[in-house]
Amino acid sequence: MSGTGGPQTITLAKGLNQGLRAAMEANPRVIVMGEDIGKLGGVFRITDGLQKDFGEQRVLDTPLGESGIIGTAVGLALRGYRPVCEIQFDGFIYPAFDQIVTQLARFHYRSQGKLRMPVVVRVPHGGGIGAVEHHSESPESYFAHTPGIKVVACANAVDAYWMIQQAIACDDPVIFFEPKRRYWEKAALDLTSAPPPLFSSQLVRSGTTATVVAYGPMVRTVLDAATIAEQDGQQLEVIDLRTLSPLDLAPVFGSVRRTGRLICVSEAPGEASLIGELAARVSQECFYSLEAPVLRVTGFDTPYPPAKCEEDYLPDVDRILDAVDRALGY
Repeated sequence: MSGTGGPQTITLAKGLNQGLRAAMEANPRVIVMGEDIGKLGGVFRITDGLQKDFGEQRVLDTPLGESGIIGTAVGLALRGYRPVCEIQFDGFIYPAFDQIVTQLARFHYRSQGKLRMPVVVRVPHGGGIGAVEHHSESPESYFAHTPGIKVVACANAVDAYWMIQQAIACDDPVIFFEPKRRYWEKAALDLTSAPPPLFSSQLVRSGTTATVVAYGPMVRTVLDAATIAEQDGQQLEVIDLRTLSPLDLAPVFGSVRRTGRLICVSEAPGEASLIGELAARVSQECFYSLEAPVLRVTGFDTPYPPAKCEEDYLPDVDRILDAVDRALGY
C-alpha cells in the first residue's frame, strides 16, 4: 500500500489484496495461484488486479482441482518459491486434504530439517453469506490437529493486511483462514504502527466480569455482545485468538486469572473442536482461579444447514450473552 501518512480506511478484502501485493513486490519468488484468481480476481475479488500488474507467470489461474493446486505448490516450494494458494471456498479444501496432511505438513520433518515448505493456503471460511452446500464450513480443527502445519485466522482488515504478509514470510506451511462474511467490513490501517507477531493472541477489549475468546468471524459478534452487556453493567474482556496452531494461551490464562470466568465462541461444531482444547487447557492451568465452569458457544453438531436456516445455526449475540449469564450464575 502506497503512502505512509495517517490511517487509511480499508475493507478486510482490500487489506488482503494490498498485503498480497506488498509481499509480491518485496519478493519475486512469491507466486499466487488458484481457481479464477487471475483475470477474474477471485470470486471475492481478493486478488483483483494482481495478474495485470505481476503477469500470468506469478498469478496463475489453475484448473479446478484442489489436490493439483497444493501438489504443485509443494513442488514449487521445493524449488525455492513461496506459493500462496487460494482455495475458493472452505468446503472445497477436502480434495486437497491428502496433499496437505501427507505432503505439505511432513516434508520438513521427513527431510530432517533440510527442506522447508513456505506455502500459504488461503481459505475463506465460515457462514453468514447465504451460500449453498459446501460453501460455508469451519474445517479449522482438522488442520490445527495436524503436526507440521501452522493455522491462523484473521478477524479484521488490519490483521488481514499484516498477517498475510507474515504468513508468506514464514518458512513453514500456513493455513490462512479468512472470515468471508467480514470481507466488506472496514477498519483504519496505520502503516506506521508495527503489527503484533503472527502467532500471538491479542486482547481486543478490556473487562473484569468474564473473559470471552473467539477467532475469525466470531470476534465481531463477541464485540457486539460485549457492547450490549455493558449496558447491564457487565464488562466483558475479549481476546482474539488469531493463531489456532500453535495456540498462544498466555493472554487467555492471564485474563481468566483476573476475571474468573471463560466463554469460548466458535462457528465450528463443538464436538472434538479446537475450542474444546482451549477449554481443557484453561481448566488445567487456571483451575484455582475459575469461579465457574468454562462454557462454550458453538455451531451445532450437524452438517451446515441450508442458507435459510443458517441464522439459527450460527452463534449470535443472544447465545453469547446467555452463556455469560450462566457463567455469572455460579
